[in-house]
Amino acid sequence: MPSATDKLILDFSTPNGCNGWQTIDDRIMGGVSQSCAEHIPDLGLRFSGTVSLENNGGFASIRSTPTDLDLSGFQGLTLRLRGDGKDYKLSLRTDDFFDGVSYQASFTTLPATWQEITLSFNGFAPTHHGIHLNTVAPLDARHIRSFGLFIADGQQGQFQLDVAWISGCP
Repeated sequence: MPSATDKLILDFSTPNGCNGWQTIDDRIMGGVSQSCAEHIPDLGLRFSGTVSLENNGGFASIRSTPTDLDLSGFQGLTLRLRGDGKDYKLSLRTDDFFDGVSYQASFTTLPATWQEITLSFNGFAPTHHGIHLNTVAPLDARHIRSFGLFIADGQQGQFQLDVAWISGCP
């Protein structure tokens, strides 16, 4: 569990903690990548699937249902996760638009190793369709509405990322 100074935001230890996550893969643009989000007992949320570069594809992602969150009392987020050695992105959205701006921060996983990775809110860059946006305001933690996990950047093939929890850190 998170440290005593952290605030548990998303707890994936029960099936209810994994409800409401939707898959958004490159298939919406003609690609053939596939992913899913599922609860795995004693592990948490599993984001897994296959990234394909066919048909100009190359990404897989999942996103939580929007909800009111005010994380202004925190400097960033800590994720407890186990990966496969690939690079992923945590995506944060401050609106409810399906195709709006997302604020993304990258992290690298170690194969089959549980890690706690902290990402500072200052490190989240505004993006849209993989393009960094220089004219958009920085992330405002008061307005975070949803979370997402994302894999892309030419990393074709199977992937698997297990997330136990996400907490706010001071």
